[in-house]
Amino acid sequence: MITHIEGKLVEKNPTDVVIDCNGVGYFINISLHTYSQIPDKEHLRLYTYLQVREDSHSLYGFSSNVEREIFKLLISVSGIGTNTARTMLSSLSPDQVKEGIAGGDVALIQSVKGIGVKTAQRVIIDLKDKVLKVYGIDELSSIPNNTHKDEALSALDVLGFNKKQSEKIVDKILLAQPDAQVEQIIKEALKNL
Repeated sequence: MITHIEGKLVEKNPTDVVIDCNGVGYFINISLHTYSQIPDKEHLRLYTYLQVREDSHSLYGFSSNVEREIFKLLISVSGIGTNTARTMLSSLSPDQVKEGIAGGDVALIQSVKGIGVKTAQRVIIDLKDKVLKVYGIDELSSIPNNTHKDEALSALDVLGFNKKQSEKIVDKILLAQPDAQVEQIIKEALKNL
């Protein structure tokens, strides 16, 4: 496999670049994230992924190893092809994709054009453990689930507060007061929301 290409930047477009490497011009598909990271210098190095199919060989380029690894994880999910993965990395930064998957944020993943609820859920189900393990991300909620926490979050949700924000505040309260009762958690959370 071709792991990277280094050479003279001949052409730069939001979706692709051409790099001249010792007289051979390589057409490389890129995401908008990579496009934004490419300096306007002649010399360029991109980390690559080569997709070999019966009817074509396509080369995808990334500004960082991390972006390439996320791309490879995304295309391993059934229903996510190279174009959809590239669209995800164009709409969201690699860190946003990682955090969205690690945090189970279906709405964030679904915000990408062409991804529906079921596909977003599949991405999270298939990749959450891999992302947590590979990138050493802690579960976003550091407090183990308990009924008091769940009841408090449910009540705050009914009151119309943002779930993520509520969960962060409830986690802080439970870190300080692990034995807090539901009413106490809700009262404290309302002071901070």
